[in-house]
Order: sequence, then structure tokens, then C-alpha cells
Amino acid sequence: MFSACILGRQNTFRNQIPISYRIPNHTHHRRMTEDIRDKTYITHEDILSLNFIREPAAYVFRKYHKQGLRSHIMEVLDPADVLKQKNGEMIDGIRIFPWAVPLKILRVFRTKFSCMEEVFEEITTLKIIEKYLPKDSYAKSDEFIADYILNDTKDIVLCGLQEYIEGEVLNPWDPIPEAQLADIFAQADVKKSDKHRTGPEQRIQKFYKKVEVFIDCVKKMILEAHYVPDFAGVENLLITPAGDIKLVDINNISKVSFTPDINLDDKGYPVCDKSIEAVSMLEREVLGKPIDNTEKIYQVFLDPQRLKDVRALEDKFHLSAISKLVYR
Repeated sequence: MFSACILGRQNTFRNQIPISYRIPNHTHHRRMTEDIRDKTYITHEDILSLNFIREPAAYVFRKYHKQGLRSHIMEVLDPADVLKQKNGEMIDGIRIFPWAVPLKILRVFRTKFSCMEEVFEEITTLKIIEKYLPKDSYAKSDEFIADYILNDTKDIVLCGLQEYIEGEVLNPWDPIPEAQLADIFAQADVKKSDKHRTGPEQRIQKFYKKVEVFIDCVKKMILEAHYVPDFAGVENLLITPAGDIKLVDINNISKVSFTPDINLDDKGYPVCDKSIEAVSMLEREVLGKPIDNTEKIYQVFLDPQRLKDVRALEDKFHLSAISKLVYR
């Protein structure tokens, strides 16, 4: 009834991996006795134990350096790159150990869905981001649904294969100084021929323009669709060497309500308010623009008493046991 995704050698990573393949009954897998969605963290072996992953493994799955509350996050690596990282390679008589750069990011959602309608509702949030944000401002992702067999019981699990983005973390509350931005962009220009070099200053101005457009699109999303992406999570925004701003956590998006009530996510975090506060910080701290408190969005969400109440809820969240996981 449901389709399964296979990460096999014949399915090479280009723009995406072809999906919709059902595993033959004779394929052997290590039996999984614990629901992967309930695990605190997972390993390469846990991924291989999934019934919809083809064996022998064509790729190596490495734990991403931080985990999400809503999904397990694993790097998908080429085994040859992993061997180079482990054993090194000789270049000009010098042995170097290059870091194995992920081909893709695999997400295994923790949510347990009772029906397909719930899955489709989850996926529709991605379409909202695609509709409102510039195409070069977020990590592209292919979501898929798979048959999940646990203890001879069939269920469904939602996964995602997301493009891997390299870049520097953009913290809206503590942005990278302009001099450091120049260094980042200068390093990117070194790799280009003289003909294609633009210079750090031009790249900085391009970045600022990209941020300005990004903010305008996010505000339009908030006002029209009443949704806002998660900008509060650690490392959710990156600055790429090309001078783009990138949203990398595209699966977390919050409903926006302009009522006095402060909405909390299912973990008790005021992610909607903090994300809108982050938008204002991008304007003030990155672009150096004064905040217009007469704007409808900021009138509601930057109200001094509301900001104080949000901070109290945020402190309560971080004091709870759930703060042992990095919020994403």
C-alpha cells in the first residue's frame, strides 16, 4: 500500500534519489526490536536495520553533530570519502585527512502518524516555504513515506533527504562582523579564476541584499499564510561562501496567531515568538535598520510585556529535562 525508499548504489545522488521501490521478501535485515522513533540517538547500524534500506549498504550513515527534537538527523557519506578521512591520502608527498563531506542529510521523523492524511499535513508545511521564500534561500529536500516494519507490525514513517549546505552559522542575536564576512567571502574567491572573482565587498553587499529580500518574503509569509519558519533553533540559518542566506531546517514551521496568547510548540518552547524576534534581529543587527514598531507583526510580537513573558517561558524550557537535547 505504501511505497518505500531505497538508498542503493544504483540510485546515485544527483538532484535527488529515485524512490518508490519495495524490498523483496528474501532481503535480510538485522531485526529491530526498539522503535527507531523512540530512540534518543541512532547509529549507522540502526539505519541499516530499517526494513526499507537495501543491503549491503552503499553508503555510510554518520550522526550529524547535533540532533533535532522532531527528527533523527544523519549524514549520508560515500564510503570512499570515509576511508580517506580515516586513512588519509598522499598529496604532493604529504598525507592529509580530508573530512568526509556529506552527500545528503537523511532525516527520520520521530512523529508517529495514525493515517496518511496526517503525513500529508506535515509535508504541506514544506510547500509553504517553497511558495514564499526565494528558491536560493533554503535547503532543498525530498520527503518520502516508507513502510516501517517493527516486530512484525507494519507502520509508516516519514523521512527526508535534504541537500547538505556548507556555510557559517548566522545567529540573528549575534551576527558575524563585517570584517569576518569579508574573510569568508575572500576564501571563496580564492577558489575561482580571476575572471569570476567578485571581491569581498561586492559579495557582502550581495549578502545584505539577499537578507533584505529574505526578510520581506518571511514577513509576507507571516501576514498571508500565518506561518513562520523556525529561526530560533541553533544553526538553522547559514551564510554560504557564495553570499547566500540559507534556511537549513525547513521542516519546522509554526502557526502564527496575532492574539495575546503565546503559542508553545509540542516541547514547550515559544518558537513562533522567538522566530519572529529573530526576524527583527536580522533587520536590526545584520542590516543595521531601525525596527518599525508600527508594523503589524512587530506591534504584536515585540510588545515589551510580551517579550518579557516569552523570555520567562524560554528560561523554563531550558531548565527542563528536554534541554539536554540541542533544540532544532
